[in-house]
This record gives sequence, structure tokens and C-alpha cells, in this order.
Amino acid sequence: MPNILELRGVAKHYPTHRAVDDVSLEVEQGALFALLGPSGCGKTTTLRMVAGFEQPTAGDVVLNGVRINDLRPYQRNVTTVFQNYALFPHLTVQGNVEFGLRRRKGERDVAGRARKVIELVQLAGKESRMPAALSGGERQRVALARSLVLEPDILLLDEPLSALDPNLRKQVRAELKALQRRVGITFLIVTHDQEEALSMSDRIAVMHRGRLEQVGTPEDIYLRPRTRFVAEFLGAMNWIGEAGVRPENTRLSRTAPNHGSRWRAGRVETATFMGACFHVAARLETGETAVAEVALAESSYRPGEEVHVWWSPGDELAFPAEAR
Repeated sequence: MPNILELRGVAKHYPTHRAVDDVSLEVEQGALFALLGPSGCGKTTTLRMVAGFEQPTAGDVVLNGVRINDLRPYQRNVTTVFQNYALFPHLTVQGNVEFGLRRRKGERDVAGRARKVIELVQLAGKESRMPAALSGGERQRVALARSLVLEPDILLLDEPLSALDPNLRKQVRAELKALQRRVGITFLIVTHDQEEALSMSDRIAVMHRGRLEQVGTPEDIYLRPRTRFVAEFLGAMNWIGEAGVRPENTRLSRTAPNHGSRWRAGRVETATFMGACFHVAARLETGETAVAEVALAESSYRPGEEVHVWWSPGDELAFPAEAR
């Protein structure tokens, strides 16, 4: 698929710091692309430069092959779903969804087009309700419908699930991904939630201190991180010497492991019930602490017990000094 969005050496500098520094990336048409990173890494500033709410200090924002740096937000065929949804409390669901269309001159069948999108986001029958009468997930769908009805080239979402409780977040995450597939519009999502990015996205860009650390598929980012920061931010890590091993690839046994495995002797410190498994932490003879993800059927390890902590060489993640 062709690229619908390109950032070419984009930067945003303030007198006290560089919020975004020399970011270049490409977003394919029809993709669900996530900007992932901790608070303050520059991901929201990057999103705001795409939307036109911030002007780049350097570099180009290119939409459909056209440089849009000098266009105002309303001149870009881009819409934004804000973190707090920004619904108009005095308008009904129908009124909120129609709002953007009614501000455009020459738009026809505004009410009918709004109803179609309301049905698309599964809110049919609730057109006359006010935002205060809706659940958090329903308010988010109204915000999505208000953006989708404008038929943007790209839909920007700033932490779209952060206001929802954990159980609802999982449900809405699946609904949001399914909706994106149905409409075929490119979604650019900003999130600090690793699980959210991994489960929803076609591609992920990990940001840290204003710069890109890595861009790739969720599988690439998680299984083949290029830097220690990416490895640690995407999931728990055991650092044993220079090798990094994820807990799900770390094993425990009471006897020495088979030839070919790498191992350290240790002593169990804690065994924490996690629901589907136990996380067993062992203090190694070399001084490090390693955590192994242990199945419930194998969860008889007790604090103080001597164990062997082992892993396959193929599960090691190692990084050159400059990538740490």
C-alpha cells in the first residue's frame, strides 16, 4: 500500500528542551499505526504537528504526497479524537455527529450521513441521547463517529482508551480495531500502553526522549527489540550478565538442565500468584534476580528453595553498548 503520511526529519524545539528531534517515519494507507512511549517522549507533540495544532521547528509533514506544514488544522483532511472526547454536552448524539458536516458549506444529506455512521459505531437507537446519559465507551464511539463522518484521510487518536476502566478498555480495544478494518481509514494512535499498541497496531513507532527508538510490526518490536530501552518498555526483562531474557522464556528446575541450555544456580525469593500463572523470583548466585513465569501445575516452588534458572540461547536478547 502507498504511504498516506510521511514525517521527514520533523522536530519541535522549545527554549528549554527538544520535545521532538529529527523524527522520520512512514504510515501506509489503511494501517492502524501506533506512536508508543512513556509520558514526555514527544508522541503527543508529534500527533499535534500532524493535526496542525503545532508547527514543526524543522522538517516536513507530508500527507498524500503534499507538504502540509503551512496548512491550518481545518485545511487538512485530518480529524482528531481527543483524550477527553470533547463532546458538546448540549447536543444529542445526532447533533454531535452532524456538527462538523454542518460547518462545511455545500454538504448534503447531513442527517442521513450522520445516522449511517452512528449505526456503523453501533449506537443506532441512541441518536437523541445526551452525552451525560452515555457510558464512557459510548461517548468514545460518538467522538469516533463525529470524526469518521467527515471522511478524513487519516484519523488521529490521542490516548483513546485511557479514560476507560481496565475491563471496558479491553472490549473497546477490540471494537476500535474492528471498526478501523471496516471503514478502511488510516488510524494514527498515541498511547503509553504497551498491551494496547501490541494488540491493535499494524506497525508501532517507539519514542523516547523525543527520538524514534524503533519502528516495526508488533512482533518485531517485542521479539527483536533493537535497544535495551525498547526491550524493557515493551515488557518485563531479566538481565543476567549481558543477556536479557523475558520471564516467559525463563525456566526453573530443581535439577541441572539439559545440555545446551544456559543456567545459573539460585534460591527462590518470592512466588507471586498472577491468575493464569505464578511469577517466581529467584536470587542468582551471581547477584542478579530473575523472574520466571511458571504454570499453575508447576507452582510448588517455595521461598528459600534452591533452584536452577535456565533459558535457551535463542531466547537471549543482547545489545551493543551504544544501543543500551
